[in-house]
Amino acid sequence: MLREVRGEDVARGMEKMGIFSKAASWKVLAEEASEAYKDIDEVARVTEEAGISNRVLRLRPLGVIKG
Repeated sequence: MLREVRGEDVARGMEKMGIFSKAASWKVLAEEASEAYKDIDEVARVTEEAGISNRVLRLRPLGVIKG
């Protein structure tokens, strides 16, 4: 994943979404690329259908700090 994603690009993408980011290095920030995570809507749907959770609200990130 880190070979495909640049931390600078992740920071720009977050900034466009209004998310503050601060990391020890660009490499560390690259680990926060959205491609590294499962689709949260799909995860919420599957867990709700399985009866192990109920959707209550949707949170929007304000910031990411990585050390």
